[in-house]
Order: sequence, then C-alpha cells, then structure tokens
Amino acid sequence: MAGKSRTRIAKFRDYSKVRYFDYILLGVVILLLFFGIVMLYSSSAYIASVKYANPAHYLKKQLFYMILGAVGMGMAIIIKPRILRRAAPALYWAILLINIAVLFVGHSGNGSTRWIRLGPVSFQPSELMKIAIIIMLACFVADHTRYLGSMVFNLHCLFYIFMAVIPVFITNLTTAAIIALIGIGMLLIASKRKKPLYAMIIFCMIIVLIGAVLIITRSNAEPDNYRMRRIYYWQHPEKATQNAGFQVLEGLYAIGSGGLFGKGIGQSATKLGNLPESQNDMIFSVIVEELGVFGVICLILMYVLLLWRIYLIAVNAESMFGSFIAIGVFLHISLQVILNMLVVTNVLPNTGVTLPFISYGGSSLLCTMCEIGMVLSVSRQIRLDRIDLGGEF
Repeated sequence: MAGKSRTRIAKFRDYSKVRYFDYILLGVVILLLFFGIVMLYSSSAYIASVKYANPAHYLKKQLFYMILGAVGMGMAIIIKPRILRRAAPALYWAILLINIAVLFVGHSGNGSTRWIRLGPVSFQPSELMKIAIIIMLACFVADHTRYLGSMVFNLHCLFYIFMAVIPVFITNLTTAAIIALIGIGMLLIASKRKKPLYAMIIFCMIIVLIGAVLIITRSNAEPDNYRMRRIYYWQHPEKATQNAGFQVLEGLYAIGSGGLFGKGIGQSATKLGNLPESQNDMIFSVIVEELGVFGVICLILMYVLLLWRIYLIAVNAESMFGSFIAIGVFLHISLQVILNMLVVTNVLPNTGVTLPFISYGGSSLLCTMCEIGMVLSVSRQIRLDRIDLGGEF
C-alpha cells in the first residue's frame, strides 16, 4: 500500500505532463469587458436616446459583438498553434484580398469607405489585417529561424508589412500606421542584426519629422483637408468651434473636471451632446470625468496586468510561432492603449483609435477578443514544469 501511495504522489508531482492555462489573463479580459460595458452605457445613453429613442442602442450592439467575440475567442483557444501556423499564408492573402475588395464594394459611413455590410451587420476588414500581419510574421519567423536578421529575411518581412498596409492606408491612415508599427516591432524583436533596421527606422522618422515641421509651419488659416484640420486644431485647440475641432477641446474639459475621484458614474456633463463619439474614441475622457484620477489609475493597472500576462506567455511559449503570436498581440494592444490616451489628452493629433475592450466598435472588439484567444491557445501548450516568471524577449 505504501508503495502504491508513493507512486501516486510521484505521478501527482510530475508536472512535465501538465499543461498551463492563463486564467489570470482570461479574468482580466472579462473584468475589462464588464468595465467597458458599464462605461459604454454611461457615455452613450443620452446620445442614443436623442438619436434612436433608445438609451440602450449602443449597449445592445456592443453586447452582440461581445457575444460574437466570446465565440471567436473560444474557437481561437481550441485551435492549436500548429494548425494556425499551417493556415497562416492562406489567411493572410484571403484577408488582404478582402481589404482590397473594400475599395470597390465597401460600405461608406462618416465620409469613409471602410466597411463591408453583411445584412444588418457591418464589419471593418482593416481590423482583421492586424490579426493577419501578426499570424503571417509569426509564421515566417518560425519557418526561417536560421536566417533571422539577414537582408533577405528583413526584405521578406517588410514586403508582407507593405502589402498589408497599402490597401488599408487608402481608407484608414491610423489603422495602417498601427499595422505598420506592429509589423516593424515584431521584425525588430525577431532580427538578430538590428543596426540596419535601426538605420531604416531613423531615416523614416527623419522624413516624417521633416513632413511634420513643414505641416506645422504652414499658414495659420484653417485648411480645407480634414486631416490637415485635425493637425490645425491640435495646434490651436482654443480656436475650435461648434462646427469643427471641438471634440478634443471638450475632451480636455472633461478630463480637467474629473478631479481625484470624479463626479460619479453617469454624472458626466460633457457627454450630453458636447463630446462627439463619447462612446467611441473619446470614452477615456468620460472615464476620467466620472471616475477621476483614481479610476484612470485602476484602468491603467488592469492594462498593465493584461500586458504582463501576455508577456509571460510570450517568453514561456513552447514554439517560436506561439511566442511571436503573443508578441504581436502585446504590441497591438499596448499601441492602441497608448495612442488612444495620447490623442484624448491632445499629445497627438486627433485620430480614430479605439480603447481596447472599452470603446464602442464591434470590429475592434471582435478581433481583439480573437487575438486574446490565440494567446490563450499558446498558453495551453506550455508545460507547467517549464514556466519561468522571468526572462526577456
């Protein structure tokens, strides 16, 4: 009996056959989703009542996409990374063709042609392109580990990034920039020879800086182009009027009136018609106004915990492919969080960047939840005896 007992204990302690699953990451995502639903309803109830005579209009649509996202996340968790790796090239080219098709058969809204309508549901294929570039570059890195950092390897990666950016750039400059930054970030992490890449990035930054200086030093008269107007009102927020440029100014008023603990959920004044897209790009302003600095710190800490868990999965992944899937998702979420907060606080010109899991936007929410599902799928392949809480990319 004693011998059998020791054998059972030995089997119980054999962690080499036990697979890991990051329940903390899943829990943080669920917490962010519930927080997002509360803040979405708070920020959109008034405007939805005025426009649609239904205060829950935006809430219902967001809940619908959240359910779709939960299904997509569950499917992504079930699909093993090796299967996703085999399908990576086909997925990449299929999503690229869909984004090209948007240029010809896309649905227009708010002055842009970015959507494909499927019955009552509309979708932005440019959000899928973020997933496609992550999967494709992760696959290419895993398939060419012997050539990391070579000129041919770098050019191949830049080709995939370029192809992904071009069709999106025509319809959505901000999303194209995020895709490019995700791809370049993954390439920098993968490449063993970083000096040529640093030189290329510095060269591009100099060109962008020169262009920015030329734009900023132009005439102070209000330009006709809507993109130039965004830069104009970024420079001169005090010149905003009810017809143009007042979105960021009202957002700053909301942030300034929040104080330490805010006015309380539902008590925002700027969301009452004065703050356009209060449920979408500018929801961070409403969060600051209603929950104050304390609420913002809690939100940022949730994002930090989310990114830390993704980082741990990246450094502990069983395969190079899985590791770079997690790295790509890490870059995507961190970029969107940082850019949204910088835009709302007027550090950067106004752009349409959603706050992950919080802002209204079905395509963004669905794709981000699927990305989390891919990361959780990678975590399922990790052996419990090999987990290292330290390490670097």
